[in-house]
Amino acid sequence: MRELPRVRQLLPRAAHTSRYDTDPPRYNLRRRPRSPTDMSGQRTGWRRALPTWRTVLGTVLLFLLLIVGGMIAGYLLVGIPPANSAAKAQSNVYLYSDGSELARDGEVNRQNVTLSRIPKSVQQAVLAAEDRDFYAESAVDPAAMLRAAWNTVTGKGKQSGSTITQQYVKNYYLGQEQTVTRKAKEFFIAIKLDREVSKDKILEGYLNSSYYGRNAYGIQAAAQSYYGRNAEALTTAQGAYLATLLNAPSAYDLTAHPGNRPRVLARWNYVLKGMVTKKWLAPAERAALGFPEPKPARASAGLTGQRGYLVEAVKDYLTDHKVLDEETLRAGGYRITTTISKKRQNAFVKAVNTRVMDRLDDSRTVDRYVRAGGASIDPASGRVVALYGGIDYAKQYVNGATRSDYQVGSTFKPIVFAAAVQHRSTTQDGERITPQTVYDGTNKRMTISHGRPTGFAPANEDDRSYGPITVSEATDKSVNAVYAQMGIDVGPGKVKATAVDLGIPAGTPSLASSQGAISLGTATPSVLDMTQVYATLAHHGSHRPYTLVDKVTKDEEDIELPEREETTAVPRAAADTTTSILRSVVDGGTGTAAQGAGRPAAGKTGTAEDDKAAWFAGYTPDLATVVAVLGQNPESAAQEPLYGAGGLSRVNGGDYPAQIWADYTAAALNGQPVRDFDLQLEEGAESPSPEPSTSDSESPGASDSPSTGPSDSATLPTPPTGAPTRPPTEPPAPTVPAEPTPTTEPTNDFPTVAPQAYDLDQHLPPEWGD
Repeated sequence: MRELPRVRQLLPRAAHTSRYDTDPPRYNLRRRPRSPTDMSGQRTGWRRALPTWRTVLGTVLLFLLLIVGGMIAGYLLVGIPPANSAAKAQSNVYLYSDGSELARDGEVNRQNVTLSRIPKSVQQAVLAAEDRDFYAESAVDPAAMLRAAWNTVTGKGKQSGSTITQQYVKNYYLGQEQTVTRKAKEFFIAIKLDREVSKDKILEGYLNSSYYGRNAYGIQAAAQSYYGRNAEALTTAQGAYLATLLNAPSAYDLTAHPGNRPRVLARWNYVLKGMVTKKWLAPAERAALGFPEPKPARASAGLTGQRGYLVEAVKDYLTDHKVLDEETLRAGGYRITTTISKKRQNAFVKAVNTRVMDRLDDSRTVDRYVRAGGASIDPASGRVVALYGGIDYAKQYVNGATRSDYQVGSTFKPIVFAAAVQHRSTTQDGERITPQTVYDGTNKRMTISHGRPTGFAPANEDDRSYGPITVSEATDKSVNAVYAQMGIDVGPGKVKATAVDLGIPAGTPSLASSQGAISLGTATPSVLDMTQVYATLAHHGSHRPYTLVDKVTKDEEDIELPEREETTAVPRAAADTTTSILRSVVDGGTGTAAQGAGRPAAGKTGTAEDDKAAWFAGYTPDLATVVAVLGQNPESAAQEPLYGAGGLSRVNGGDYPAQIWADYTAAALNGQPVRDFDLQLEEGAESPSPEPSTSDSESPGASDSPSTGPSDSATLPTPPTGAPTRPPTEPPAPTVPAEPTPTTEPTNDFPTVAPQAYDLDQHLPPEWGD
């Protein structure tokens, strides 16, 4: 009881008590949980931070009210406008580097047709490609829009999420700008249009306003441009191809981009599969359909001659480098200053005409196959100063400078040597590869890897055997046997990596050819790509991506151009040592015709398999240029050999291409000081005292193709194999070894094939060819 006063001291005094209270206050001495509200009814503690259910409900209702109000306001305030200016696109102006006008484009090729004139199967093909539920769905698809927005934000690709109605509204009533305001207008106009206009009318407008490439707007113009017929005569297969074009008009035009055939066929099959899924096309009818090859395009009169090639190349550059997209560019109003020099462009055309085109005779069938392509780059700046696409854009639509479907032949060999020097590679015997390294140049000699035969034994041009021969001389004479072995010594992976670093796109067909085949030029980069490679060598191994555009403006405002960072593709010593052996090619090898330029030059000849293309790639210290003469059947577009073209028994890189190169280079550099190469060579690359050659003599242009001719090696003495039958010895500690030296017996990854049992018979096997 003594503790009671103390307890009372700790307890709060009851409010408003008196001695007259009959019941004294009771106190619960046990601890109770604190109430979420105090005595005044207010929420306390952490619950104060949580909204009440009344607040949540009010917020949701307010949000819904705002949305509904905004929808009503948007529907009432946004009306259907008249056709926009983009429906009547203005011209773009293209200028030479000196500011003089090169060309104008932007004339809209469109002829509207009623929906009744468009076959039902063609309409369904478009729906299968773009909006399969068009007739059943509403004008907008909010779920698809949200999904597309999410995919765009999360980096899964830019998507529109638009229905056909929305696309029609964008094309015909609004601009192409990607803004929230434009998207909101598109949303409300589409809803209103869907209520006021029939689905058939919307589909008709969409088919007439869509772009199909080749400057063709609308299904009628596309039908004429791709198949030479009216829209009402289109077949189901043709309609499916035109529907395919809507996804990417430029990329899916097979005439302009034959290398995109797999992608085009995949999209075409997707369209037809969609038609079968929707039961618009019977499976049996689908199975009977073959791909309808589009006819070659005809350019508008304003883009005849070289203008069309240049304009299309510049457009591709702008869209590929994301300076402008196709839709924005088509809207027009741009002033584009190119890097093309008018003087040099005209010099290129004159050289091709003088050396080749003026010598052709239509009475010779093969002369009708002759095509040409050329490109020229300033090595220091990377600016493309001239681009030869063909005799006339209106007659030969495919650009010979940018197409990538012909083998480059032996013009690829300098890449192999540059890779060997760059990686300090060694032969099978452990000797460092330099210009003076001796290889076995025997015709059809089996290549060796780690002491084992690889199964690859390429033929030299005309089946000539050279015996022991230095790398420099093998380059002069373009000896396939030497470079096939060198490619294996360096490693195909390293060769490919160096090729990409120098300027060949990584996705180039056949660039990853197995074993030594890559070294013989089975890859098919474009003329422009190969010019980039040789410009990098001329610039001492420093790679600066080429450009076709100096400036783009619209409404007096400059459009930002892509950065072109300069990088080191190969060390200077590797590039300069490669230049040294390429100088020898011009001085006394297969490229002596290039001496006509009258300047110090380095270069390499090349011939594709079956002589379907002849190349010369060369450079001076100031200019890198590549020329190709190509064989193509004008009717079937198939590649054709050039035997007998222009009256020659065969066309080699040292003939027409080297002559064109010399004439053009002399004219392009006329008036400029003559400069010699400033070379820093790899140790051991210096030439020894000249000695009389013991190998077969050869006329310029020979030995520069992957393989050819019947064998006559039986009449020649058998030289040493030049490759050991034992595992290679340890190389003399290079900085970066070409291949790791095996510590155990190497695994035989290749079939053991006796050389005499393996005969390429003029052709590389399919896996090493196109």
